[in-house]
Amino acid sequence: MNLSSLKFFRNLIEENHQFAVVGLGRFGRSVSSTLHKLGYQVLATDIDEKLVSQALTENIAGHALQLDSTEPLALKEAGIFEFDTVIVAIGNYIQESIITTLNVKEGGVPNVVAKASSEVHCKLLKRVGADRVVFPEFEAGCALARTLTKPSILERFELDPDNSIVELMVPEEFNGKTIAELQLRNRFGLNVLAVSEGGKFVINPEPSKRLQKGSIMAVIGCNKDINRLPI
Repeated sequence: MNLSSLKFFRNLIEENHQFAVVGLGRFGRSVSSTLHKLGYQVLATDIDEKLVSQALTENIAGHALQLDSTEPLALKEAGIFEFDTVIVAIGNYIQESIITTLNVKEGGVPNVVAKASSEVHCKLLKRVGADRVVFPEFEAGCALARTLTKPSILERFELDPDNSIVELMVPEEFNGKTIAELQLRNRFGLNVLAVSEGGKFVINPEPSKRLQKGSIMAVIGCNKDINRLPI
């Protein structure tokens, strides 16, 4: 789950962050469209001119270019190397994906996120410098399973395989009780990062903060401990 999807964190992300999305298949289009709607500067590219034209027509990016991302010069001339983050969304063409990832890392891009289609593909992407590798289908399946079994959890940001930050509805059992009374750290090993109030989040709420059913809280901790919450 992307950090920007957490309502609590949206205002904490750098406002002028720039993204380039290489590959306009379903995954690339989804990433580009979401970032663009969130107000970020997005450059979308693909080797297929038809997909580039479609991206411009549907306004899913601020700019869109047709280029061959396996050619370092094409990437340089397009200004890709100047971006903060590049998402390599070419998951189904392994050779092109690996070459593109290598090109943008060698071009000096500080943060490269690449889509993988297999474990071997993942290992190769990491070998050539990908800072983060994602498996969209696998992650979507996991997210759906969590939604079906834990409907009160609205958003989840995985810090690593064992720990997460989650945004959830205040459980009925917590209604009317203060954070101090609940003793979440002692009982569940969790820390409260924020609680919603009047449509906004109160960051680092005081122990005397009283929780209300229907409000939202953001907590951080071990996944096993999060799963023990009465939700």
